[in-house]
Amino acid sequence: MASSWYVYILGCADGSLYTGVTTDPERRLQEHNAGALGARYTRPRRPVELLYQESAPDRSAALKREYAIKQLSKARKLSLIDGP
Repeated sequence: MASSWYVYILGCADGSLYTGVTTDPERRLQEHNAGALGARYTRPRRPVELLYQESAPDRSAALKREYAIKQLSKARKLSLIDGP
């Protein structure tokens, strides 16, 4: 059985946003907040919190959506996080 993929947005301690993909958002959040497994971008910006996640049918779709979200302005990302 194929695992589900997720696109997520983290809020960093410095007020910036980080977007990524994972199969396990909770595990990935813990990795971002502890040790060396967090992304290079988030390590100096801890703690981070999960602000948004959406599911994707597969890795390819998740990566495409991640790219689309990364192209948005911060204001548009915040609107996405706040919902409709």
